[in-house]
Amino acid sequence: MNVAVILAGGTGVRVGGDIPKQFIKVMGKPILAYTMENFQNDDQISFIEVVCHKDWVDEVKKICDDYGITKLKWITVGGDTFQESTLNGVYNLREKLDPDDIVVISFGVSPFTTPDIINDSIRIAKEHGNAISSEDSALCTCIKDDEYSTTQNLIRETIKGFSNPWTFKFGELIEAYDEAQKLGILDEIEPHTTSVYLALGKRLWFSKSSGYNFKITLKEDIDKFEGLLLLKKKREEEGEKVDW
Repeated sequence: MNVAVILAGGTGVRVGGDIPKQFIKVMGKPILAYTMENFQNDDQISFIEVVCHKDWVDEVKKICDDYGITKLKWITVGGDTFQESTLNGVYNLREKLDPDDIVVISFGVSPFTTPDIINDSIRIAKEHGNAISSEDSALCTCIKDDEYSTTQNLIRETIKGFSNPWTFKFGELIEAYDEAQKLGILDEIEPHTTSVYLALGKRLWFSKSSGYNFKITLKEDIDKFEGLLLLKKKREEEGEKVDW
């Protein structure tokens, strides 16, 4: 069984506005609906779990009703931090999944994570235990000495950027979080599952991504998303098959 865990508990403070960014409508549809549709339309995904703030549970249910999201099986209330929300989503599946079942963790605001990206992550995770959607760096990179300067460059060819989603065999994922809890390191590391694995000395495996597979973080990302939707609509009207 392959289960999508969609993280939609954030407040989206960097975007601004009165509602969390995952519920902002772009071309008349909430961003979260676009993300959920990718998993709904993927025949390899069995069920969906959404992690969200308690005040937005009814809105998640409404989105599912409005957009035909029939795979939703669980809505889990998030925590005070991103790490806590992820942990709540993972631990809610304890006793519900088998160790070899696959968990695909996704931001609720990554609306171009297409089925081919999802399926490649499932394939790699089944083989190696995990898969992190990743891209080579297109930019020259450096280490910040401070906010304004650097004296240290990084070799672009050695850099890989983590994208979305992050996919794991459930048994190994639970073991990693249990070990991190026991060691008391969750509050000390950068708050993502990939950071947990790396802090525990585990190897992460790369899976497919694309330049369109971005996370909406800033207000200009919403403009970028809307522009790509308009471009996609135009190309499809012209008879072109668009797979992003």
